[in-house]
Amino acid sequence: MILSVLCLTSMAQKRTLSATLYKEFKPSVVTFADGHKSRQSLTNVFLKNSSLLFLQGEYTMEANMDNIAAVEFADKKFIAINKQLAYMVDSVGSNALYCIELFDQDSYERNLRNNINISNLQLGEQISTSTVDMNNEEDYKLPVFKHFYMLLDGKFIKVHERELGRKLSKDQRTMMKRIVSLPDFNWQNENSLMTLLKVISN
Repeated sequence: MILSVLCLTSMAQKRTLSATLYKEFKPSVVTFADGHKSRQSLTNVFLKNSSLLFLQGEYTMEANMDNIAAVEFADKKFIAINKQLAYMVDSVGSNALYCIELFDQDSYERNLRNNINISNLQLGEQISTSTVDMNNEEDYKLPVFKHFYMLLDGKFIKVHERELGRKLSKDQRTMMKRIVSLPDFNWQNENSLMTLLKVISN
């Protein structure tokens, strides 16, 4: 399978208090780049860069993604695309739509700063500085974004109109234009992207 450099169309889909996909570390089967597999008892997916985490004693370790080909949990299977763990949304024959979930750390930190109200109260010669934390649990949640990739004829392509257009045939580009011109089409919506995948796969 030939891997192309892929990138992203993103939209905040959910918010989470955890920097990992799962609240608790779980067993998984890891497939390495050389093809051999290993059962790991305590693993997780780090949402900062969609890498594999595993517990080693009391330490949380981040796997070298150069060596990881796939990771299979009980509920979801991931493959490594551009050194990030992606899961399949759906497929059409041998073609498929994949998704990588990442949180936006800059947006999260900016949101926290914007929700802290600092006020200075001056009473005569005495100055009292008080900091009022206006945050609630929702403010601390990480915004998670979905980045989509399509597997077309054995090659991964980023989900972006220009990038897809470069890889598709003339007839496929014509069909793509028809789909993306529909009023309810959205490059950040899984159903829209699956409709597009079905059309360009036929």
